[in-house]
Amino acid sequence: MEKSSKSPTFTEAVQRRVKMRFEGKLHKPQGKKNKCWSVEIPILHIHTQGKSRKDAFDMAKDAVESLVNKKGFRVQVYPGEENTFSIGTKDSKTLISFMLKRQRKFRDLTIREVASRLHSKSPNAYVQYEQGKISPSLDKLIELLKALDPDFEPILKAS
Repeated sequence: MEKSSKSPTFTEAVQRRVKMRFEGKLHKPQGKKNKCWSVEIPILHIHTQGKSRKDAFDMAKDAVESLVNKKGFRVQVYPGEENTFSIGTKDSKTLISFMLKRQRKFRDLTIREVASRLHSKSPNAYVQYEQGKISPSLDKLIELLKALDPDFEPILKAS
């Protein structure tokens, strides 16, 4: 019996095309001694620099890909207006799981503490998001981020 090739659902098709992006900030060199451009991606707690604007963007790309450390994971840098840019990927599940882990570690929280904040008796559900096994809906992502940081206020922005 042959396997039938199953067509992707609408949601699966959209997820393949949708790129998750996180905003970053670009800082021009200040003064005569400082000749480096610095970049930061606040939600990922990543700061790096380069000798030129392009070099700084390349360093941001390299920092994210190196820290994610997953074979085949790639991000793109999208220069924005004035002092902003964004990084994006087609692999939003991996980027979201990386962001959740960075946020948790930055706040020095254990997985059990996050699960408790989510009113869950077992940390297993949260771990699946952090490991990229489950992709959260937008509502669930906000709930997870609020568990990590109760003061978190998301801002959605069209690109």
